[in-house]
Amino acid sequence: MALFGTDGIRGLANSDLTAEIALDVSVAAAHILVESSSNKDHRPTAIVGQDSRASGEFLEAAVVAGLTSAGINVYRVGVLPTPAVAHLVAESRADLGVMISASHNPMPDNGVKLFARGGGKLDDAIEARIEARMGEEWKRPTGRAVGRVINDDTATERYLKHLLSSVETPLQGLKIVVDCANGASSHVAPEAYRRAGAEVVAIFNQPDGWNINDDCGSTHLHQLRSAVLKEGADVGIAHDGDADRCLAIDAAGNEIDGDHILTILARGFKARGKLKGNTVVATVMSNLGFMHAMKESGIDVVATQVGDRYVLENMIEHDYSLGGEQSGHVIMRDLANTGDGVLTALQLLQEVVRTGKTLQELAATMVRFPQVLINVKDVKKEMLDSSAPIAAAVKNANDRLGDSGRVLLRASGTEALVRVMVEAASDNLAEEVARSLADVVKTELG
Repeated sequence: MALFGTDGIRGLANSDLTAEIALDVSVAAAHILVESSSNKDHRPTAIVGQDSRASGEFLEAAVVAGLTSAGINVYRVGVLPTPAVAHLVAESRADLGVMISASHNPMPDNGVKLFARGGGKLDDAIEARIEARMGEEWKRPTGRAVGRVINDDTATERYLKHLLSSVETPLQGLKIVVDCANGASSHVAPEAYRRAGAEVVAIFNQPDGWNINDDCGSTHLHQLRSAVLKEGADVGIAHDGDADRCLAIDAAGNEIDGDHILTILARGFKARGKLKGNTVVATVMSNLGFMHAMKESGIDVVATQVGDRYVLENMIEHDYSLGGEQSGHVIMRDLANTGDGVLTALQLLQEVVRTGKTLQELAATMVRFPQVLINVKDVKKEMLDSSAPIAAAVKNANDRLGDSGRVLLRASGTEALVRVMVEAASDNLAEEVARSLADVVKTELG
């Protein structure tokens, strides 16, 4: 079974993901890094960050130990969003970036995500090479050849400067509530929005090591909805644990998902001549309503498989400027080299100010088709594509829905589950078809 999933290594901390694994991965990555360097006299550098999970403390120690023992100088940036690490790798021309986070997963999980030179994610071939080198015998450097550890106290301010450089229209007059998920954005997100000119109410911005994503953040929007209505705010912004995502709540309490955000940004980019190729890159999970909204706006859509890395790969290959996922992971290549939830929120809020419209008015241009998503847990997800009964059930469902709906079954890249997604003309039909398919998946793969 491969160690790397669609978004690095992820699992139950100190069980699936141990300090030993984190150290071995770091050593192997260091070896690949040194061997691929064109300048053999250059001392490679790495930037290491983490979210607010308690387990990140021992995992960071293991990562730093592995890298420095292999001769890599490490800059520790502490608790910062994943996109901050990606940006800092690019800005400082570091050779490697390591983010210790399990993103939106529950607190007991954690993960290790690697960034290449330039701040992009490692491709599958490099990850395979790293995994193959884990645990091998190697000659350890000694004396002055070992790496050093530097605590980078300037990292947060440099990242904030990067975020604010994207703000062309100040946010004066906007009152926002931001849910930081007790995660990596707990300091930088409220600070960025305040410096951009908004009145900010921050909630779930007191991480204690255990409360990350705990009934808060982008996977639990009810808390943000209540706060927006209580405060009379114009907008609510929700981040996940590592702040690479952004979802929103409008002043009336309606959820604004990633498809809505992409719709608003795509139209804004097009109006300002910044939508390269007149195309936005989405995934097969994007709502049919999004596809219709883009067609009505005269904007082309390219749909990739699920995963921000696949969205980004397509954007790079064809030089597109905007892409993202329904989950709120949005990539704006002219502003960043990866998805950034705080950057996304700043751009979304600027569209509200530029247009003079409320978020509710902007989001209303996309009429969302009823969509039901069921996560079927504790199943043998690797057998999904080979199951004849499941294939037959999917065909029957598609025949029943016709052109007014669709079905998508997908094995999770990070968890032991299969996602069943159904869109239909009505909530009842979508729910009925999804429940039926989920039962088949549980019976066949459970």
